Amino acid sequence: MQKRTEKHSRKKKKKWLWITLSIILLIGVGVSAYLFTIYNNVKSTVDNDIHEAVTGIDHEATKKKVEKEEPINVLLLGVDEREDDKGRSDTMIVLTLDPAQERMQMVSIPRDTRTEIVGRDMDDKINHAYAFGGSDMSVNTVENFLDIELDYYLRMNMEGLGQLVDAVGGITVNNEFAFEYGGENFSEGEIELNGEEALAWVRMRYDDPQGDAGRNERQRQVIQGVIERGANINAVNKIDDIMDVLGNNVATNMKFEDMRNLVTNYRGARKDVSTYQMTGEGTMIDNIYYLQIPESEIQKTNEMIQDFSS
Repeated sequence: MQKRTEKHSRKKKKKWLWITLSIILLIGVGVSAYLFTIYNNVKSTVDNDIHEAVTGIDHEATKKKVEKEEPINVLLLGVDEREDDKGRSDTMIVLTLDPAQERMQMVSIPRDTRTEIVGRDMDDKINHAYAFGGSDMSVNTVENFLDIELDYYLRMNMEGLGQLVDAVGGITVNNEFAFEYGGENFSEGEIELNGEEALAWVRMRYDDPQGDAGRNERQRQVIQGVIERGANINAVNKIDDIMDVLGNNVATNMKFEDMRNLVTNYRGARKDVSTYQMTGEGTMIDNIYYLQIPESEIQKTNEMIQDFSS
């Protein structure tokens, strides 16, 4: 039963790394190198395939923030979409970019968090907001839950992670101990991972002595690996592959001009990355599991985001 539960959990619970990879790639990994060489290709993909507006964000206000190089908040949604199923946002991260101090903060919101679903007049799991009302309802619900303003959102279909790692030619990571997971064997020390291997490497948790902390460390290594490899790839040869992955798996209210401004003004934010996982207490209501996050934790998280962006 434990193995069955673990297997089901692996399929349904995707972590923040997957969606974060795409936004970091867009704002910090060699983007400026190819903006001028294949400008039209990138612009067409972003504006025609990736861009998806939402009514809950004031784009003009955000644009002014970016032009003034002020801190901004980005909602990252990781969605497990399948045929004939819109899916749920199993990963929800508020990413705050502070260009002045060249730092980035990622706050993870647990998928089972019980809160008001804005537009449905009901309390439910926060990840159900996407199933009920798409990105718009997710944006409005997170803003209401944390009492913050979001400037952008970025949604990624989780199946894109392996493709993204493969698109940059694989990554190099340092594995602290040998283990087997998902049919893959990982030896101790420095190892090279392709997309499928990277997925398995970051998913393992139960055999890690540090549990989630250990998995989070592996996730950070994968991010760093993609950044380092992406910064050194031949952009002309790889950009088509990268844009294909993003075009097929990403949606955002950013347009090409917005991304270009982020590249220019916010790329230094990737130099200092901090993360925070909101916590609460599990409870059963009408035979359904929820995570109840106390008001003190919500207030603490609000202050973290506000202080980081002030």
